[in-house]
Amino acid sequence: MPGGRFAALVLAGDRTPDDALLVASGHGCKALLEIAGVPMVLRVLEALGAAAEIEAIHLSGPGPDSVAGSSLLGAYIGTHGVLWQAPRATPSTSAYATLAAIEPATPVLLTTADHPLLLPEYIDYFCHAAIASGADVAVGLASHARVREIFPTMKKTVLNFRDDDYCGCNLFAFLSPAGRAMADRWREVESERKSPLRVIRLLGWSAVLRYRMGLLSLDGAMELLSRRMGLRLAAIKMPFGDVAVDVDSLADHALVEQRLLERQART
Repeated sequence: MPGGRFAALVLAGDRTPDDALLVASGHGCKALLEIAGVPMVLRVLEALGAAAEIEAIHLSGPGPDSVAGSSLLGAYIGTHGVLWQAPRATPSTSAYATLAAIEPATPVLLTTADHPLLLPEYIDYFCHAAIASGADVAVGLASHARVREIFPTMKKTVLNFRDDDYCGCNLFAFLSPAGRAMADRWREVESERKSPLRVIRLLGWSAVLRYRMGLLSLDGAMELLSRRMGLRLAAIKMPFGDVAVDVDSLADHALVEQRLLERQART
């Protein structure tokens, strides 16, 4: 990690106590659900630890009882200098609290614990492109077609723009002190994250009309959002299909585990 430019923030809190994945984990914590024998959150931490662009890792969650109950996670935190803190009520409030503790001039990569297909090269690609964009905030997106090449049956939330259809990658970069203010506004987007049309509505009704008519491009949407937020926002188009895949259901878990086993068989 030495020499990297980014601090990484991993959100590992649980949204609802009745989440089927949380129950399946056996630890009362979704982040500790094992995939191919390794807890999801540990796969994310290992990828970040091997990425050249990352110099420090902050972990928000899981709760103290979950950390104490996982010898693997506890050992990794202790031996790799991961900066852990208990999660807040929501992902956005957890992000906001942790960002406040990081040096303002340090760019921050934000991701989630349910992203076990993340690889160091994906992280470095995103971080490098985010810096090159000159934006205050950058978000990773992948072409839905690329995702379907790998996971043809997986259900994904898709943003249908004029130029292409995109899926979110759970990769966000806060690149300036001004950009960190977006973490607070992120609460609006977070509450509507599974409904693309409601997210577009945050840009105004004219944007909704253009989106529904297939006239709104991704770059056009980012320009509108930049104006609305008073910040420079950039979309980073990721060339990796599986970077857009997180584990939101037991069906996702089975597909992702199969993908990980295929990766292991090739190495």
